[in-house]
Amino acid sequence: MPSATVSHPMPCSSAVVFELLHDYDRRLEWDTLLREARLTRGCTVAKKGATSLCVGEPLFGWIGVETRYLTFVPGSIAAVEMINRPPFFEHFAASIRHEDAAEGSLLTYKLNFTARPRFLRWLLDPIMLVALRYETRKRLAALAEFLGKEGQSAR
Repeated sequence: MPSATVSHPMPCSSAVVFELLHDYDRRLEWDTLLREARLTRGCTVAKKGATSLCVGEPLFGWIGVETRYLTFVPGSIAAVEMINRPPFFEHFAASIRHEDAAEGSLLTYKLNFTARPRFLRWLLDPIMLVALRYETRKRLAALAEFLGKEGQSAR
């Protein structure tokens, strides 16, 4: 099963990063991958058991991945698992861990997936892994930049 780990320093505390990251009303203000992000199935706040839908930009075929939060510890860690069956994904799961640092915090995003259809995994796995790793780096950098600008405007 392909997996990736991407870490990025953040300019503020874990609590602040965590809160913005899981605020679906503000997600599109910084997230470079998504064209839609919302809670689903009657959920109104992100928490353990809540479900969300994230739909990618056109480059990613407008693929919508619906997930359920398996773990949700504010300021520390959140983990999700895919619950729908979008094109190309048999399985997808990710965790986001936050650690406070002397200045700001460190965010570590881990993901794993299984591509489909099965007979094309030999081709899809490496392509999807490169794309997901690249997009994750880009998204975390955009989040850090957004938080930095937001912090400067609050001063």
